[in-house]
Amino acid sequence: MSYPAELDARGLHEWAARTVKELQRRRAEINALNVFPVPDSDTGSNMAHTMESALAEADKGEMDVAEALAIGSVRGARGNSGMVLSQVLRGVADATTDSRVDGSVLADALSLAVTLVDRALASPVEGTIITVLRASAAAASKAAEESGAQLHGIVVAAVDAARQALAETPSQLPALREAGVVDAGGAGFVILLECLLAQLTGEDTVPEPVAIETVGAEPTQSESLPSHGENCAAPQPGAGPEIEVIFFFEGDLAQIEEALNPLGNSLVIARATEDSASVHIHSSQAGAVIEQAYGLGKVSNLRLEVLPSAGDTAAGEMQAIDRAGRRIFAAVPEGAARELFEKAGADTVKPGDGPRAAKAGDLFLPNGYGGAPGTATLIPTDSLVSGLAALSVYSPGSTHTAEAVAAMADAARSMRVVHPDTECLDGIVASCRSQLAYGGEQITVLTGLEIDEDELAQLLGVDVVVLRVPGLRTEIGVE
Repeated sequence: MSYPAELDARGLHEWAARTVKELQRRRAEINALNVFPVPDSDTGSNMAHTMESALAEADKGEMDVAEALAIGSVRGARGNSGMVLSQVLRGVADATTDSRVDGSVLADALSLAVTLVDRALASPVEGTIITVLRASAAAASKAAEESGAQLHGIVVAAVDAARQALAETPSQLPALREAGVVDAGGAGFVILLECLLAQLTGEDTVPEPVAIETVGAEPTQSESLPSHGENCAAPQPGAGPEIEVIFFFEGDLAQIEEALNPLGNSLVIARATEDSASVHIHSSQAGAVIEQAYGLGKVSNLRLEVLPSAGDTAAGEMQAIDRAGRRIFAAVPEGAARELFEKAGADTVKPGDGPRAAKAGDLFLPNGYGGAPGTATLIPTDSLVSGLAALSVYSPGSTHTAEAVAAMADAARSMRVVHPDTECLDGIVASCRSQLAYGGEQITVLTGLEIDEDELAQLLGVDVVVLRVPGLRTEIGVE
């Protein structure tokens, strides 16, 4: 049987569309594998969102397909695995000049991706998507030398090597072996390659994953390796929750890497160009991360998410008493919303009550519920969403209350807040679209409804954060 010798721009676009569909279909499957580096069960969602962003950019038709896929994926990258996926597409774009991919171009693209990922990650770890990518790149390069660079043979070699490397990941990471799973990001990358093979063969479906026996897998030397970015500062005892901070940065990439390196771990700088990149870090000093980023360049697509911690106990574990002895109080009703604020670092009080335990220098977020601040300094937050916006820019390391107040007040003011006319998905979409008509880059939705974050982001065409707070009226914040 004969197969295409190359993929042209249309074929490349169809491969991307096929991959989006398959990642969406198997999102839950990949999420269930997600135990490393943080067991937050979102790798499938992150990879699907990253690929959706790539395809959306290509659909605009404003630039070369390969370049559009690279730019879109970097701008929309989420999570460690999404960042790595974006660098694979960046490798494809760099390896071709006209969106035509033959065997030698694919081999070069995968090798370039390895180089880009090694450059992007502060501390690459074996037993993850990086291992699977490296194995596929080596196999593709070897096949290119032996087969005369026939695309189909090279893709088959890459797929086979990737699947084998994926099967071996539990022997390289204790967390995977103990959970009896393979690496989630690696599984998503295998799907990307399988979709490429299906594109060449004309198959309508991608093979379902085969069961992989992990029981009794022998540990390898890589168990002694640090986790992603462990050369960065580790969380300090009592420092509060780790927050995943992701943003698109335009400026000096070496400078931002140097500035953020001491502030957290899992640092990834996935380049779109030599002076722009998506930045990802896990940090218990999210405010300091954001402050550094805004001080060094242009920041957009900012996204924050509180990460689950080992032995995540009561919300009080994350009380915000910082190095300046300052506490943040927030008026929040009981339930999930209160837990959300406490995980973000605030002491909560009942709506209408002031912070009776506050002292001079402490801060109070009324969040639209009123309450006298007493001796605390009032931050003008008129909704729960604006309160979260204020918390997201707070730097625990700041010793100057005036600076903290100014930054938090500015963040709260920059958030436009509305309530949908009806408590349903259609009502939320309509309200979001009406607000986006006035501009906006990210939407935060606090709702009791079960809404798929990625689906809403796709409908609106902007970054979306959905936080479930059952029992409360839906709030929509537009940044």
